[in-house]
Amino acid sequence: MTDKSSNATVAPKGKTAVLLLADGTAFWGVGVGATGHSIGEVCFNTSITGYQEILTDPSYAGQIISFTFPHIGNVGANDEDIEAATPAARGLVLRADITETSNFRATQHLNAWLAAHGLVGISGIDTRQLTRRIRDLGAPHGVVAHAPDGVFDIAALTAEAAGWPGLVGLDLAKDVSCTQSYEWNETAWALGQGHGALDPADARFHVVAVDFGAKRNILRCLANLGCRVTVVPASATAQDVLRHEPDGVFLSNGPGDPAATGVYAAPMIRGVLESGKPLFGICLGHQMLALALGATTEKMHHGHRGANHPVKDLKTGIVEITSQNHGFVVQPDSLPDNVEITHVSLFDNTLEGIAMTDAPVFSVQHHPEASPGPRDSHYLFDRFVALMETENAGKSA
Repeated sequence: MTDKSSNATVAPKGKTAVLLLADGTAFWGVGVGATGHSIGEVCFNTSITGYQEILTDPSYAGQIISFTFPHIGNVGANDEDIEAATPAARGLVLRADITETSNFRATQHLNAWLAAHGLVGISGIDTRQLTRRIRDLGAPHGVVAHAPDGVFDIAALTAEAAGWPGLVGLDLAKDVSCTQSYEWNETAWALGQGHGALDPADARFHVVAVDFGAKRNILRCLANLGCRVTVVPASATAQDVLRHEPDGVFLSNGPGDPAATGVYAAPMIRGVLESGKPLFGICLGHQMLALALGATTEKMHHGHRGANHPVKDLKTGIVEITSQNHGFVVQPDSLPDNVEITHVSLFDNTLEGIAMTDAPVFSVQHHPEASPGPRDSHYLFDRFVALMETENAGKSA
């Protein structure tokens, strides 16, 4: 109902949150996490595990995540399973109340973690209905609002959602990238040991990782294979990258429209390609590489987000179960003659990987570090290391 003395709307009894879409559709529920409201593109993720990693993945900047799996919160939260120190997601949507913590590694209840990080959420809505809507009509702009008193200015919130410019043409990499270079040596987590550390004396290769919104576990996978990693900002030039004298260059994942980030990233990548260094890209890094090679990208209808996406390696015929998070895709017909398609999605046949035929350069759209399968795609990191080994062997011959 509406309070006649103001523009405020009082929520239905027992409801303290609302998800409003730009077309005026309202989903009422119970607020979780921080109070206030947040605007973004509403998308759905089909993963049944890894909610903390998803919420801290910088690639989700500008997005409100609806989890299709209902039991969110069952492993609580900790400081080891994060992909970035500050969550980039705008908010979250849940079917059920946050599950009580039941995991020996948990150090905090998920609701307390959400509130501490300023993440606004809503629970108790029909996420199946929302998912069908996104599947049929595309990812909408929306606002998630949480007010303990249940009073909302629906007209103003809807107007904010409708007026949000969206992700097309938006460069978000600059917002989540590091601001200065740093060294990374943390390796994978092990039970009873936590994360390890690569001894610089044991490093076999030096990799420069360009941070468009890099997930920590990607950097850990590189360090696990003996790579000393120097992370540089998204704004780095080819000269900035190559002055570190790397054995190889890595292009990270990240959020936003690749065409917008490509304005400054594509020239850098072309400069690196001219050096002949082995190069590997993931997600946005894959899209950035394609743009640098002269290809084009486009916005997807509703994107790929989840940990159950089948991808076929066209060279081996092997099907991998992959983790994905992207709303843009490279257009296959725009690739130049010296680039071949290496991987395709078996969900919709979209492009999932490319490689240059005349240079040690390749990239994939999915996330091999995220461990679905559980390690179906880890060979891609080995492939990158093998390219650096070959390059170094050629130099010493």
